Amino acid sequence: MIALKASHPLPLLLAAAGLPRSTFFHRQAALKTPDRHAELRTRIHGIFTEAKGRYGHRRIHATLAREGRHVARKTVLKLMREENLACTVRSRRRYSSDKGQVGKIAENKLKREFDTAAPNLKWVTDVTEFKVADRKVYLSPVMDLFDRSIVSYSVSESPTVAFTNQSLIGAIETLAAGEAPMVHSDQGFQYQHSSWQKLLSDAGMAQSMSRKGNCLDNAVMENFFGHLKEEMFHHHEHAGIEAFTTDLKDYIRWYNTERISLTLECLSPMEYRAQALAA
Repeated sequence: MIALKASHPLPLLLAAAGLPRSTFFHRQAALKTPDRHAELRTRIHGIFTEAKGRYGHRRIHATLAREGRHVARKTVLKLMREENLACTVRSRRRYSSDKGQVGKIAENKLKREFDTAAPNLKWVTDVTEFKVADRKVYLSPVMDLFDRSIVSYSVSESPTVAFTNQSLIGAIETLAAGEAPMVHSDQGFQYQHSSWQKLLSDAGMAQSMSRKGNCLDNAVMENFFGHLKEEMFHHHEHAGIEAFTTDLKDYIRWYNTERISLTLECLSPMEYRAQALAA
């Protein structure tokens, strides 16, 4: 309208747009006013880009706070909306390893008590499925509930017992002498298998299982899968399994060492662990 004003009477333009005269002049003046959030907008764009579009306004606000910038969360949300910065929307497709009872079912010893006072007291694990270049790929991570870090993981094109055993073996190898965390999973056939249970027994580790069909009993791992698929997998093209596993490795490294968690005092898992152990 400002451009048209040079060649058309303003009253006619206002009438055509249904815009009050005072509103027009208010908006015109606002366009001439320097943007007091210009530097903040630039930094928000920077944080969003550095996180590969994985951060919403809460984590961007937390990052700004870590940098010593005092700004309201609503302001961050407003500026992100104005700049069309939005993290990808979560889309879940849950893998199920339920084949009924094919081995020994353990009791639920975790009982949704997901907090723990020290590292390597409680671990959780599960399997999730991806479809990459028309092929299925499976991920088996082991997570430490102390700081939600991924201790070990394995990737396979088949959800075999050997595949899940591999991630557990890798996790056990990180333990110091005398450490024997409880390991919680669902009732998948891999965790009922005698070889999985022998690995736990040989390491002096207790086994815990969710109640049948109740994913909330392993909610923290389900939450990790949701973030992984939202932030790394969905809306990103992977030409093949090799490219996918490279991106997965990079994501888990970023998740453990850089990605801030709102439940970990706005620290990454490794930052939280280092701070706790130094206290």
